[in-house]
Parts: sequence; C-alpha cells; structure tokens
Amino acid sequence: MWPHCFLFHLLSEDEMQAIRRHRFSVVFRKDEIKKKQGTFLSHVISVTSGLVKIYLEGYNQQNAILRIAKPLDFVGGPGLYYDQMHHFTVKALTDTTICFIDTALFKEFISNNKAFAHEFLKDFSRNTLSVYNRLINLTQKQMPGRMADTMLYLSTDIYASEKFRLHLSKQDLSDLSARSKESAIKVLRDFQHEGLIRFSDHELEILNKASLMKISRFG
Repeated sequence: MWPHCFLFHLLSEDEMQAIRRHRFSVVFRKDEIKKKQGTFLSHVISVTSGLVKIYLEGYNQQNAILRIAKPLDFVGGPGLYYDQMHHFTVKALTDTTICFIDTALFKEFISNNKAFAHEFLKDFSRNTLSVYNRLINLTQKQMPGRMADTMLYLSTDIYASEKFRLHLSKQDLSDLSARSKESAIKVLRDFQHEGLIRFSDHELEILNKASLMKISRFG
C-alpha cells in the first residue's frame, strides 16, 4: 500500500482497487512544476513525499503563495467542478513524489460515497478558510505581523517544530508575506537581531515564540 491522503481511507475495497489500477506516481525534482495555472485539469493529486508550494501567478512575476502542501495532503482546486482548469500553480520545494488520480474517477467516488464526499468538502472548506484568514492578515497587518504569521505557520502547520530545515527561498518567504523580497529580508534580520529567531539560508529556529505571537496579534 502506498502512503496516501487520509480521504482514501474512506473508500471501499473496490474503489481502492480502481485507484490502484488507474493511478500513477511521478517523482519531481526541486523547482519542477506539477500543475500549471491556466492548463487543463485532468487529474487531482496527493502528495506522497516532499513539499510543494501552491501559488497564484500574478502580474510582473509577482506570485502569492496560498499554502504549502506536505506528505499525505490532497491538492484539488475549484476547477474540478467549475471549468476543468488549474487556477493555481503547484511547484516542488523539494524532491517530491506525487500520486495522480483521474478526475472522472475522483468525481465518481464523490457521487457514490457519501462519507468520502463529506470529508472532501470538509477538507476543501478548511483550506479555503485558511486562505481567507491569510488574506485578511495580509491586507490589514504591517510587514512584521505578516512575517510573524509566516514563521508561526511554517513552525506549526508545516514542520511541527520550532527548529527546521528551511526549504523556502527568501523570495518564497516574501511571496508568503505579500511584500517585496527586500522588505522580507529586512524584517527577518530585525527578528534575528531582536533574538526572536535564528535564521540562515538552510535552517530556521524560533527562539521566542511568545514574542512572535504577540507581533502576529498586534502586527
């Protein structure tokens, strides 16, 4: 059995056999694109290993990262039931293995398996609410508050640790915080100077989580 998204535990044995017959896995290297915004949506994906960033491609090469997906996360999108198009781009942050499942088969499960459909909608709603919360934070907070949110998001939701190998570039951190790369680097240096974090090109450690949470609340 391959490692797969929690949703698939709700499928019957016949449905799992159908997935085994029709799914395929692909290994992507760091920085390779798995889904391209504006292309036809033929498959939904489940992250088997590695990390990917999910982002909107804006004007003048300015991107907005919606979230980071980690192993066993499911990545679908509104195009599945709207226009069969990818409305965001998915790119590997590390060497990554992705499982592809045909959209027709996936929709069949949603139509015929009530528990699967319920959890799919629940997961989709949870991710949508997360984007809504990030949007309000990005529009109402100053850069220190945005960067504190980014540090806490990575520590809590992605790496589950206060010390972790950082797979995101400085540009990625600025895209998560919706400001220029220069502004992001300045705030990171300020945080480090104030003893809130220890930061290098390859590792980040949160030294004072309470202060970061305070900056996040009042940022």
